[in-house]
Amino acid sequence: MDMDFVNLTTENLASEHLCCIIRSKKSHPGIDAKKQWLSERLKEGHVFRKLNAKATVFIEYAPLETAWVPIIGENYYYLYCLWVTGSYKGEGYGEMLMEYCLADAKEKGKSGVCMLGAKKQKSWLSDQSFAKRFGFEVVDTTENEYELLALSFDGTTPKFAESAKKRNIENKELTIYYDMQCPFVFQTIEMVKQYCEIQEVPVSIIQVDTLQKAKELPCVLNNWAVFYKGNFETVNLLDVNYLKRILKK
Repeated sequence: MDMDFVNLTTENLASEHLCCIIRSKKSHPGIDAKKQWLSERLKEGHVFRKLNAKATVFIEYAPLETAWVPIIGENYYYLYCLWVTGSYKGEGYGEMLMEYCLADAKEKGKSGVCMLGAKKQKSWLSDQSFAKRFGFEVVDTTENEYELLALSFDGTTPKFAESAKKRNIENKELTIYYDMQCPFVFQTIEMVKQYCEIQEVPVSIIQVDTLQKAKELPCVLNNWAVFYKGNFETVNLLDVNYLKRILKK
């Protein structure tokens, strides 16, 4: 089945579509930003593997040491995303993508693979019940119910950075940390800016643009995190209604 999939490389990145957002050849600012981000990450061993079709069927993972998340560990892969949607669900593609990642990790002598989860499944996080079928287990937690899942090959385990467990910041206004790993982030940032400008809501929007910043974040982050009144709110992307609910607190 390998011929049904393609891995993004620095050579084909410009011409291949990103199946997070299926688009025609027309430029999309979120996709352009993600491709720019990927152009640097691919050199670090980042893997983006997708079905060779116009479909949301892909896996994305990277060496934990260079993954833009506040998770600490040695010789692990961090699994950012694994998605299969629409008519492609139930055809075994998710299993093939996960098996590819695990086989890649073993071939490269990795200690295991880890991913972000939660006690209650949250949107924009890969399906943790699916991962647990492959042997992933909870190896660390935060007080606000986020979990670090890992499949260890050698008994070692990664952990959340201590900063990720803080759950609060000094700034009391609406504060959003983000990076450009997700192409949906760009349009969400624009929505938040527009809404806050019209409603005269103070907002701090902080781009996480270096690996060091990502590793030292005051919260779990899978490319997006929201604080309000100094308290951590969510890693979920916002729509207007969700934003309104947060601002009513």
